[in-house]
Amino acid sequence: QVQLVETGGGLGQAGGSLRLSCTSSVRTFSNYVMGWFRRAPGKERELVAAIGWIGVNTKYADSVKGRFTISRDDAKNTVYLQMNNLKPDDTAVYYCASSFGPTFNFERDYATGNYYCWGQGAQVTVSS
Repeated sequence: QVQLVETGGGLGQAGGSLRLSCTSSVRTFSNYVMGWFRRAPGKERELVAAIGWIGVNTKYADSVKGRFTISRDDAKNTVYLQMNNLKPDDTAVYYCASSFGPTFNFERDYATGNYYCWGQGAQVTVSS
């Protein structure tokens, strides 16, 4: 059973930066697609960013493009979400997700939430 553990986040100010990390227990981390989703109070879960298991294919929600960056360090089994120029609307619980790359249609499913494994979530609160 793959386990994902998110760290980072917390309280930030509008215009500031925070970084989330997600470490996976899987041995072959480089074979896994990774995604970040978020759920704000009263809203549905939505994709924030995703990164493929081959190369540097990345996807972003329009609301975070140019402000957030997803990256991965396969040697550390970790995916990161660097969040810059934070806005109060970024306040949400952020979830890390993963799925086995060879059986995941990245272009079709990266935003659908059809990931095999999810982390417990990390709260991000942005004050104005």
